[in-house]
Amino acid sequence: MAKDKARYFTFLLYPESIPEDWEMRLESIGTPIAISPLHDKDLSDLEGMKYKKAHYHLIYVAKNPVTADSVRKRIQRTLGNESVSLVQIVVQSMENIYLYLTHESKDAIAKNKVKYPKKDIRLLNNFDIDRYITLDVEDKDDMLNDVCDLIDEHSLANIRELRRFVRVRGSEYNLPSMKIINSVLRSHTGLIRLYFDAVYQERRYGRSDIDKETGEMK
Repeated sequence: MAKDKARYFTFLLYPESIPEDWEMRLESIGTPIAISPLHDKDLSDLEGMKYKKAHYHLIYVAKNPVTADSVRKRIQRTLGNESVSLVQIVVQSMENIYLYLTHESKDAIAKNKVKYPKKDIRLLNNFDIDRYITLDVEDKDDMLNDVCDLIDEHSLANIRELRRFVRVRGSEYNLPSMKIINSVLRSHTGLIRLYFDAVYQERRYGRSDIDKETGEMK
């Protein structure tokens, strides 16, 4: 039977099973790779309050569709036969897998898993998560609505204010990078302009539907 092929894979590495120069060796492969912080505080689901073996989660982006076996063998040739564990095709969204590197994905948050610092993620060979995130029509509509709500609720009057908001508070609202947001807004500039203009008008002239004495809407 033909084996499934894909471009996006995830797998585990255990510190005791890889050479000291493992990062440099992985970089020599030439494919984009993201490496999680060391997961050394994960609790085992099967053993009560015991910690799991420390490990790294990695995301591997192949240049062309390949099998999980071929990825496993390539990592083994690079790091040793005992180095790699659980090579799997990414079947969820790449964004979710990337967020899982630090346990900031929705499922990890729901399970109350310990979070790891984003600054400890390492990216090899120009790995850029924005390149690998694909949005369907429903995702784009949801993101557009979220952005319009933010403009309204936080009185953002132009694209620069929106950009600054995303940079400073984007993670608080589970927003992707501005690069991805721009790709959605590009085909809705007329609508976004209306929202920005409404905020600007309110700043300049004030809201006529607000009772200045009580602060309530008329």
